[in-house]
Amino acid sequence: MKVKQLLSLLLVLFFCSYALPAHAQSELTVSGTVTELETGESLPGVNITVKGSPDRGTTTNLDGEYSLQVSADDVLVFSYIGFVTREIPVDGRETIDVEMSTDVQALSELVVIGYGVQERGDNTGSVRVVSSRDFNAGAITSPEELFQGRAAGVQVTSNSGAPGAGATIRIRGGSSLSASNDPLYVVDGVPLDDGGISGMRSPLNSINPNDIESITVLKDASATAIYGSRASNGVIIITTKRGETGQDVEVNYTGRYSYQTNSDRIDALSAERFQQFVEIGVDNGSLPSGALNTLGNSQTDWQDEIFRNTFSQDHNISVSGAVGNLPYRASLGFSGNQGVLKTSYNDRLTGSIALNPSLLDDQLAIELNARGTRVDNRFADQGAINTAINFDPTQPVMSGGSQYGGYTAWLDGDGNPIPIAPANPVALIDQRRDESTVYRLIGNVKMDYNPSFFEELTATLNLGLDYSDVGDGKVLVSDEAAFAFDGQGLSGVQSDYDQRKENELLDFYLNYNTDLESIESSLDLTAGYSWEHHFEEGSNYSTNFDRSQAVRVDSDTDYATEYYITSFFGRANYSFKDRYLLTGTLRYDGTSRFSEDNRWGLFPSFAFAWQMHEESFLEDSENINELKLRLGYGVTGQQRIGQGNYPYLPQYTFGQNTARYAFGNEWITTLRPEGYNSELKWEETTTYNVALDYSIFGERFFGSIEYYLRETDDLLNVIPVPAGTNFTNRILSNVGSLEVQGLEFDITTRLLSTEDSYWQVTFNATYNIDEITKLTTADDPTYVGVEVGGIAGGTGNQVQVHSVGFPRNSFFVFEQVYDQNGAPIEGLYVDRNGDGVIDEADKYRYKSPNPDYTLGLSSRYEYKQWDASFSARASIGNYVYNNVASDRGFYDSVYNTAGFTMNPTEYIYETGFEAAQYRSDHYVENASFVRLDNVSLGYTFDSLFDLVSSMRVSATVQNVFTITDYSGQDPEVFGGIDFNLYPRPRTFMLGLNLNF
Repeated sequence: MKVKQLLSLLLVLFFCSYALPAHAQSELTVSGTVTELETGESLPGVNITVKGSPDRGTTTNLDGEYSLQVSADDVLVFSYIGFVTREIPVDGRETIDVEMSTDVQALSELVVIGYGVQERGDNTGSVRVVSSRDFNAGAITSPEELFQGRAAGVQVTSNSGAPGAGATIRIRGGSSLSASNDPLYVVDGVPLDDGGISGMRSPLNSINPNDIESITVLKDASATAIYGSRASNGVIIITTKRGETGQDVEVNYTGRYSYQTNSDRIDALSAERFQQFVEIGVDNGSLPSGALNTLGNSQTDWQDEIFRNTFSQDHNISVSGAVGNLPYRASLGFSGNQGVLKTSYNDRLTGSIALNPSLLDDQLAIELNARGTRVDNRFADQGAINTAINFDPTQPVMSGGSQYGGYTAWLDGDGNPIPIAPANPVALIDQRRDESTVYRLIGNVKMDYNPSFFEELTATLNLGLDYSDVGDGKVLVSDEAAFAFDGQGLSGVQSDYDQRKENELLDFYLNYNTDLESIESSLDLTAGYSWEHHFEEGSNYSTNFDRSQAVRVDSDTDYATEYYITSFFGRANYSFKDRYLLTGTLRYDGTSRFSEDNRWGLFPSFAFAWQMHEESFLEDSENINELKLRLGYGVTGQQRIGQGNYPYLPQYTFGQNTARYAFGNEWITTLRPEGYNSELKWEETTTYNVALDYSIFGERFFGSIEYYLRETDDLLNVIPVPAGTNFTNRILSNVGSLEVQGLEFDITTRLLSTEDSYWQVTFNATYNIDEITKLTTADDPTYVGVEVGGIAGGTGNQVQVHSVGFPRNSFFVFEQVYDQNGAPIEGLYVDRNGDGVIDEADKYRYKSPNPDYTLGLSSRYEYKQWDASFSARASIGNYVYNNVASDRGFYDSVYNTAGFTMNPTEYIYETGFEAAQYRSDHYVENASFVRLDNVSLGYTFDSLFDLVSSMRVSATVQNVFTITDYSGQDPEVFGGIDFNLYPRPRTFMLGLNLNF
């Protein structure tokens, strides 16, 4: 028995020795102190992990001390923000003291720039990088939302609260009047199409935010000029996630569940108050007696009828790793977003794959990226928002009959809908189906060849494709809909549309990088060729709803169009003693959008940087880690003119339902000449930039201060054509100049960094002003400018103007006169020119819709496994024309002699106006605001299960609150005219992240 027991014991010990992990056989406790090399001070909060086992680790305490159980053959990784990461083998030691050297603002970190990467410390241009760690939290459906408020000089304004809606981005205010002011978007080296996609609220919505690793904003000409003609308004480079060599298989799941509610409503009168208002108005003579006869007996809150609280969801799963020398990452995502306006939704299915193998002993590096998207949309009629404000609240939603689908409608004496009456808001929602399905593919293959026999040279070939297809766009309006009644028996709408875009890219460039040790210099040269082809075709066929009857053709179009961009570019970076940095860039661009005489443009840029902290008079300073002066100058071009691809060629358009003449019994469709300008040429923007990058007190405070001046000449502007022509009354021409200047400041502070806690706060501020300096070929002091800014109400009313000496889109209105109580006096305005007559000559330029100052504040705090963050923004000096008030705030708008009444807003009590006063400056309001965009709280569980290495749960609130004096629904209105705005909902979100 003893022998059997002994054998059994030996067998158990034998198998246990194989079952135990290798490190368990030789575990030991290693301890030590981590200090800063330059000062010898201890470093608290240093992260220490076991290489290959990131879940095994610790941090140093307040005295820089640590203790960790490891194996004798483990390798420890010491990392700390602002310091060079160190990997140290244990080698059986029990005491390991470590000295860490500062890595000033992570100067060795590679930053993605145009046609390459660059160490951050060698950068001479204005570049802002927002990494995935710093992205805004919440139910994010479009990439623009990730960095809203995160970068100085970058204004991101969401277009609406509709699901899948994008945002308007302005980098340093934009540089044009009539041409595009949008930045160029580059995704993994592929410049995206500069136009919209039919059937999509935002083209960027096709990119899954969960796949994005970082967003880099290039702001000044030194940074953007390498992109030449497409970079006048800055460049946004989106870099997606990918696998890494040697990486173990990692599986990640992210799920978000959100609840949206619309808490902001327009103050329209309730049914009871509206009835009292009409009765009082009839009694005092403000309203005719006929208004009483139109009132109903219901109490309907029309905004409640069209808005809803909704649930949305977002799910993403990714797999990344490496098989040999083939790193990979693949992801699949689904986002289902319901809009707060009933029936609206946006469903998105995305898939992506990234492969980046190295071949030929690492001489050939290949990057293959492909991301496909299917987006299903339903667009609710946003006109229902306006009619919900003004539709009579004493009327019921349903009439009780079967006519017009049973929906209440304003009818004349013959029982037909009154054409000028507002439509039933619920009918506008329910009796209209506006749907689309959009497919998009963005992909590229990039090959970098660095031959072993010429290590300083790298040849790069990048082939890219941006393809989109709207295969099923459809708008259906029932022929029972009163708002689509035509009185001819051909009611309703059936519209089918499609669109296909193919944008192809070929880039080839050479890079030569060498160290000139004999003169303490380094040289980096890049030269290349770029070719882009943009093709688009589509059709639209719109008729009455029932095509089995006679067909009323509203539109029948087929089109195909294309343009090319061909470019040669070069860049030289020179560094002397790592202190003096020079960058020169030259791009020669040709576009088919201009005639052969004006087709080519040459765009240079130059930049200089002086790393003063490397000088002898600062190198011994313990408190200055970085002090770098940057100077930049450059010219960029503009060819995104918004007037089609052939603005320099004469074109003729077939008339449809108009411009037809009878010859006998036959109607002949005429050809209408369109305006064109054969002399169109490049709009050019010259930018000057002066900046100081700083980092002080051991990287605890770092950021930059920048001043910029942008001057745009040969401004592309829509101007009146001479009398006597048979063209349209305005035509695009190169006339005028624009000046934009500003000051940017940003600072990041690491306020706390201990064993258990970490707190970082980032703040940025921008001051930006613009002024039109020229609009005509010859000085003409009597020239008012180009009136823009159309509004609802009246016919052809405009309340903005482009004028010399004033900002773009300045409000152009009459100066209101007020009584002694501060109430506006109807129809009484200041006679500004003193001629005794109030006429158009008395209008004046008053304020601008663009803010003078924009501020951004964000913070992230970590305590052990808890984390909390918030992001806030402020806009100061932006003004908004309250078109809701001007269109629904006067007595004449309440009753129409055709036989219907409309509900006014609360603004009617403020003014008491009898008639419309659309062009009064009373409606131009200061819309400065402070907005808390999001607040997030999370907790991370480590090693929760054998299968799950970590799990993070989080709660986030978006659009938390807004502080403003603006009387309208929302002060954040791009363009400055507030009317029919789809409200931005408040969102409550729960998130779950699992790492396997």
